[in-house]
Amino acid sequence: MGQNSQPLSSSVFSIDVSSESKEDISNQADKEGSNTEELLQQLVLGQERQNELLEEMLDSLSASQRSRSIELGHWKQANPALADRCRKAAEVLSEVQTEFLDTLTEEIDSNSDTLLAGDFMMNEFVDRFGPRLAHLNGVLQVLSQLSASPSKISD
Repeated sequence: MGQNSQPLSSSVFSIDVSSESKEDISNQADKEGSNTEELLQQLVLGQERQNELLEEMLDSLSASQRSRSIELGHWKQANPALADRCRKAAEVLSEVQTEFLDTLTEEIDSNSDTLLAGDFMMNEFVDRFGPRLAHLNGVLQVLSQLSASPSKISD
């Protein structure tokens, strides 16, 4: 047991006895290289097509945004008094929104443990504040858009 009588493992030495010649190996490497080049070219073509589609999408979105801005500008010119009232209403609602958000955050601060503890309290909170906040934000956004100065719309 003192000496290891087993022969050296064959994994230590490696001898290639295949019938492939250096020329065959070289041809195989060339084929793999050309396949890689073809794949890279396909990737580049795909990315170029994707860029073209993104540019078309951007052009389409920009055109529709410009069209909406022009229509809104015409509406404001036709209804200047209403646009001014929308601006005043947006200012008041902005203050209402600020107070509402203050109340909402106070509610969260005072009930943070119960909100984290269970779904029931979280659902009650969302039912109490969620719809009102969503509707208030929607109305405020419409009033703000209708009351914005024409220079803000065209930018």
